[in-house]
Amino acid sequence: MTATVDLDHENVFAQAWADPHNTCVERPPVDVNAVLAEYYHLSEPLQFTRTQLWDMEVRKAYRPDIYISSVVQEGSAATWARRELGGGHESFYRKSMQRGRLSPGYGLVLEQVRINPDFGKVTFIGAAQLPGPDGETLVAGTNQPLFHVEHVATGAETHPMNEWRLVHLTGEPNQELIDRFKKSESVYLPQFIEVYIREVLKIQLTRKPA
Repeated sequence: MTATVDLDHENVFAQAWADPHNTCVERPPVDVNAVLAEYYHLSEPLQFTRTQLWDMEVRKAYRPDIYISSVVQEGSAATWARRELGGGHESFYRKSMQRGRLSPGYGLVLEQVRINPDFGKVTFIGAAQLPGPDGETLVAGTNQPLFHVEHVATGAETHPMNEWRLVHLTGEPNQELIDRFKKSESVYLPQFIEVYIREVLKIQLTRKPA
């Protein structure tokens, strides 16, 4: 997929998700406060909110190298071509060096990003090529299939839920990819929420034994 200025990000994701030839992965919704209560020691009490969860999603969209450092190489993330669409909606291009899911090393990942505050949703549409910030053509790495990602901050203000799903454009379902994600499932919060609590809220948290 190449860049499209007026891309309907959410529709592109929905079509890819519905295509039986692709490889879809969906994690169960994360009840943030329930997980905090059961699996963490905190340096001070915290009632995490949906507003904070959404703030984290927007920050992560711009700086994946900070919020998902287990996947994104430090200092490799950049965004450009930002378009304000009104009401807090925006879109932009993003690049980062990301660890291959089934192969060693990192590869360049190019994404077209849409931030939708009305639904608490950030959609990332993978691209094979993008016009770079200086007009050069950027070409994505080939160490893994193109993929699209959807993150959603949902639930009530005092009962936030984090939802996440990903679709690989594989041509046919890839069980190895599905198994790889199943192996990475955890009772703990996703890394990006832990980072937000530590770095933005300045609250220290320690995992209890699972």
